[in-house]
Amino acid sequence: MPGVQPITMSDWLQVDETYSTQLAEKARLLEARAPEVLALSKSAEPAAQELLALVLAQLQARADFKVETDHVIRPDGQSIPLHRDNPLEVLAALVQEDFAILLKEGAEHVLRGALICFPASWSLAEKLGRPLSTIHDPVDSYTGDMARRVQRLFDAARADQPLMRANALMYLEPDLFQPRPHGQAKPVRAGDPIYLRSERQVILRLPQTNAVVFSIHTYVVAWTDLTTAQRESWRNSG
Repeated sequence: MPGVQPITMSDWLQVDETYSTQLAEKARLLEARAPEVLALSKSAEPAAQELLALVLAQLQARADFKVETDHVIRPDGQSIPLHRDNPLEVLAALVQEDFAILLKEGAEHVLRGALICFPASWSLAEKLGRPLSTIHDPVDSYTGDMARRVQRLFDAARADQPLMRANALMYLEPDLFQPRPHGQAKPVRAGDPIYLRSERQVILRLPQTNAVVFSIHTYVVAWTDLTTAQRESWRNSG
């Protein structure tokens, strides 16, 4: 896959200047639109529990979080109860990343659970239960060859070696929550974008359940805030 590179576990979860704002938006979405941003099948529940335990272990090693038995103190000072029966909801209150949980079923990995508060022009309800080969429909560049390469990447994912890539997307609005059903194109305009949206995507295997986690950290920046070199880099990449 183009742009894929290994990272360390300590570099997996990111905390940036929008931490409190993004987590407040996640809380709002879970309160108002939970069925659109959260789904967990019975088969993926053990993986979700393992994912929460792994995230807590990572936060325990950081100086900006304080992890206790029944709660976590976030970098912004908020105390988050550890309701371990609701692992994805707890993750939504602790970290900026969204998460997708994929289980190997036959020859392919299938999306069986997800916390996707910040979708970039897709719908969780339409993707849940689908294998990798069809999750990306109708992306033109996602050919049969690309699907096979992604499946090989998921098959090769290791618990001790996260793999990261990033994309760059053009948007007219800065909204983090931008779901769109199959076939509905996002608004576009000629020329430079108003906002650039980048997803820092990480693939990681969970060692106990053998599920593969796909995490997404979303950044949105106004075009006018980019340097000349950054703008040229984006134009050349397109």
